[in-house]
Amino acid sequence: GSVRLQGGKSEFEGTVEVYLNGIWGTICGSHWDDNDATVVCRQLALGEKGTAKHIPFSGLGIIPVYWSEVHCRGDEESILLCEKDIWQDGTCPQKMAAAVICSSSLAPVITPIRLAGGNNAHEGRVEVYHAGQWGTVCDDQWDDADAEVVCRQLGLGGVGKAWGQAHFGEGSGPVLLDEVRCTGNELSIEQCPKSSWREHNCGHKEDAGVSCMPLTDGALRLTSGKGSHEGRLEVYYTGQWGTVCDDGWTELNTQVVCRQLGFKYGKSAPESHSEGSSGPIWLDDVSCSGKETNLLQCSRREWGKHDCNHQEDVRLICHPDNDSHKVSLGPPIRLMDGENKKEGRVEIFINGQWGTICDDGWSDKDAAVVCRQLGYKGPARARTMAYFGEGKGPIHVDNVKCTGNERSLADCIKQDIGMHNCRHSEDAGVICDHLSKKVRGNSNKDSLASVCGLRLLHRRQKRIIGGRNSLRGGWPWQVALRLKSSHGDGRLLCGATLISSCWVLTAAHCFKRYGNNTRNYAVRVGDYHTLVPEEYEEEIGVQQIVLHKDYRPDSSDYDIALVRLQGPEEQCARFSTHVLPACLPLRRERPQKTAPNCYITGWGDTGRAYSRTLQQAAIPLLPKRVCEERYKRRFTGRMLCAGNVQEQKRVDSCQGDSGGPLMCERPGESWVVYGVTSWGYGCGVKDSPGVYTKVSSFVPWIKSVTKL
Repeated sequence: GSVRLQGGKSEFEGTVEVYLNGIWGTICGSHWDDNDATVVCRQLALGEKGTAKHIPFSGLGIIPVYWSEVHCRGDEESILLCEKDIWQDGTCPQKMAAAVICSSSLAPVITPIRLAGGNNAHEGRVEVYHAGQWGTVCDDQWDDADAEVVCRQLGLGGVGKAWGQAHFGEGSGPVLLDEVRCTGNELSIEQCPKSSWREHNCGHKEDAGVSCMPLTDGALRLTSGKGSHEGRLEVYYTGQWGTVCDDGWTELNTQVVCRQLGFKYGKSAPESHSEGSSGPIWLDDVSCSGKETNLLQCSRREWGKHDCNHQEDVRLICHPDNDSHKVSLGPPIRLMDGENKKEGRVEIFINGQWGTICDDGWSDKDAAVVCRQLGYKGPARARTMAYFGEGKGPIHVDNVKCTGNERSLADCIKQDIGMHNCRHSEDAGVICDHLSKKVRGNSNKDSLASVCGLRLLHRRQKRIIGGRNSLRGGWPWQVALRLKSSHGDGRLLCGATLISSCWVLTAAHCFKRYGNNTRNYAVRVGDYHTLVPEEYEEEIGVQQIVLHKDYRPDSSDYDIALVRLQGPEEQCARFSTHVLPACLPLRRERPQKTAPNCYITGWGDTGRAYSRTLQQAAIPLLPKRVCEERYKRRFTGRMLCAGNVQEQKRVDSCQGDSGGPLMCERPGESWVVYGVTSWGYGCGVKDSPGVYTKVSSFVPWIKSVTKL
């Protein structure tokens, strides 16, 4: 399922190859277009735009063809999600394979340029060279954006400032350019809109000049906007411009930046899909009180320390005056602990402190107001029950009642600040620009059916490394075996692993207590927060339960079972980015050798206090002698031993669930279920590693039962 580019002149181009069933193969180039190429370039993080190319098969040697007729819309996260046909050994018209070039723009011819008449090398009258002679530039429309381009073209860096009216003296020779209108992002004056050469209505009294002030650490600028008052915020440090990450960024920070840049007022710009920066990310977790005169006075992490990517760069718009923009939107709000900046727990800044909102009465209408106030225009969804984790600090607000049309959340607060009957487990959250699940045609089912163990959403791995909470959709094969109850919702009984659309792998001991009558159970796929229903979540009935014939309730050996879901052949669970099968190991495969990176997942101890959001924990595999010494004869060759034996890092399947997966990543990005959580003495007790049923010993049995 992973993708690579082969045979290009640089890493940004080449024939597209896809990894399936352990072999790299190509895609037939019929109907391959720029949309498809763009998805590949983005998936590989090689640029925002792709150009489709076609390479003759004859030059590629013997290599399988996997897909043809690929049709991407252009916004998919992965080429796997595009509609396409599985290659039937037909002919590929033109015998061409799909290839791409991922682009960043190429530099044009540069006009020579120099500064004259200044007191130092950083300033002077601008003179350009054209058709064999040097001449000047007229100052009509000449501004700081033009100056910035001149400074950049001369390699002077610094902050460009424009000077008109022959400030550095009148030049001689022709006036070569007029009406220069750079946006400030160009690499040379050549790229700016301007008059034709020698077309002007000026004299040398209007010769344009610039000064390029040398920079000091902490200098700020806004780039890639419509002018120097808006765009991506960049800060200068050790000779290089870099960006600022938006984690924890608030309107108070924006005010400080705009004031430092000489404006009176500003606001965060909603996301725009302009080109990302490629420079360093210098600052993160910046928090200003609003009184500072300089961004560096605010609290922040040290230079260069962050956990961000350029999608999270701060973008601002500053305004010179307050007139039209000064509509106060009440106290600042922010979103915390989401997987991206468009979602999270809602926090509001009142009486000098950030606090949370209680979810009593919290609805999509309230979410719509929050999202609009933050500048997002798409559909908004409310999330309750500390879906994004519990906040710290006070609970400022309860019983918010918006109609959905208010300008700001402040207009919906009807009762006194600080009055509530809530705990942080009821903290309210929102998801802005919520993209609802696209129900796709069947073409996609086939391409997803042929792959396993893919985490289509793993690019967002940001905030959870070392954390316990997993990402939504991060472990798409995790399913829950639930006990159906006569009254209401039932409860979580065991974890389990999806291995195909209709088959789920779990532990035999899960059925010890309530028997193997299929009517007692249901399987939930696509779940994340056990109490909040989500769109990918589906509860499916059970058609058949197969325990291993050698399992005995009084021992822990052969602790493995298969559950067949209700539905037609291989069309039980609907695959999506959040619902996909894990791979099975090869028979006798040894994960220590092939896949060192292992995790267990689950909703934790399924006693009274299990966690509401899916948990994950990295877990080391241990040599079998550790378990043999500890558990003596109970530990057999059909088991795996895993867990942290050091006291301080107690991870074992208390955080996973009985019956849930222990999975490891094979090189080449597929995740394989090597173990089924089976037993161990107590939860995270020192020297008591967890014991897992060794799936590789049971592969022949699994295949004979499931016919997979």
